[in-house]
Amino acid sequence: MQGPGRSDQRSAISVRVVRALEIAGALGVLMFAAGCREDMQNQPRMFPQRGTTLFADGRSVRPQVEHTVARGQLYESDYFYTGLMNGKEADMMPFPATMQVLARGQERFNVYCTPCHSRVGNGAGMIVERGYKPAGNFHDAKRMAEPLSHYFYVMTNGYGAMPDYKAQVAPEDRWAIAAYIRALQLSQDAKSSDVPAGAQVENLSDIAGRIGHPEYAGPWPMPSTAINAKPRTEIIAGAPAQTPNPPSATPPTMKTTTGATTKPPARPSGAQQ
Repeated sequence: MQGPGRSDQRSAISVRVVRALEIAGALGVLMFAAGCREDMQNQPRMFPQRGTTLFADGRSVRPQVEHTVARGQLYESDYFYTGLMNGKEADMMPFPATMQVLARGQERFNVYCTPCHSRVGNGAGMIVERGYKPAGNFHDAKRMAEPLSHYFYVMTNGYGAMPDYKAQVAPEDRWAIAAYIRALQLSQDAKSSDVPAGAQVENLSDIAGRIGHPEYAGPWPMPSTAINAKPRTEIIAGAPAQTPNPPSATPPTMKTTTGATTKPPARPSGAQQ
C-alpha cells in the first residue's frame, strides 16, 4: 500500500491552519468582549444645575471643599489683588504707571465708567442724566483726598449704588483705570508749578474759540433729572409719595408732515399717566 499523497498532506495542513485561525479569532472576540465593560454606561454624566439621585443632597454640582483654595488663587494677602496693605488703602500702584498703562486705563474707563461718571469723571454720565442716582465726582474734595487704591477697591467690591466690576474688568485693568482717574484729577486741578519750564500754557476757552468751538470750560452742573437722595431727617412719616416725573402743565407741541405744529389732545381728568 502507498502512503498518503502530497494532496492529502496539503489538505491536513489547510485544516490545521483554518482551525488555528478560528481559535485565534475566538480568543480575540473573547478579549474584546471582556474589555467592553459598562461601568461608565451605568453611571450617566451629570448636567449642570440639574438634580440627581446619586448624592444624598440631590445636587449634581458638588460644593467646594471647605477650607481649600485652588492653586494660584490665594489673593487675600496680595496688594495687587486686594488694593489693601495691612488692611488699609494705599496711595501707590503695584506696578509702574507707564503711558501704555494710562492708555489702557483710558480705554477701559471709557467702556465701563463713562455711562455713570462721564468721560471727564464729574459724575454726570448719560445714565445719571436719565434719572439714575448721581455717581461720584472724581474732582470734588472728598474723592481728590482718597488714596489711589481706593478706586481699585471700589471697582473690586462695589460701593453704594455701584456694583462691583471684578467679573468684567481684570485686576491689571482696574489698576490702569485707577491710574487714569488720577490723571483725570491732575488734568482738572493742574497748577502753574506743574508745567515744565519753558512750556507755553494757553487758556482752554481761548483754544476753543480759536478752533470754532463754543466755550465749554466752566462749572459742571448736575443734570436736573438726577435723583438726589434726601437725608433721613427730611423724610416725613406718612407723607404721600410724589411722582418722580410730574406731567408738564403745558403739553408739548408736535410737528406734522406738512411742517405745521399742533398740540396733542388734552388728557381726560383722572386719567393715569
